[in-house]
Amino acid sequence: MSFIWMLIVGGLIGWLAGIITGKDVPGGIIGNIIAGFIGAWLGGLIFGNWGPEMGGFAIVPAIIGSIILVLIVSFVMRKMRRNHA
Repeated sequence: MSFIWMLIVGGLIGWLAGIITGKDVPGGIIGNIIAGFIGAWLGGLIFGNWGPEMGGFAIVPAIIGSIILVLIVSFVMRKMRRNHA
């Protein structure tokens, strides 16, 4: 059950990062989950694990890390589209 909870929280973190940045996360729900997991890892590395925890994620660093990840992915995708157009 804890793995399912982690997937839900990871998806919500990725979804929230997409809403905050105004950028779509490629891959829909699966993309949100991946962005949430990678963003939580990235946020933990940069900011540490502090603040409230839910589903095994420190929420504040996870959201900040996911926002950074979404912005980076959005930038890379935009550059790739320009190079192929």
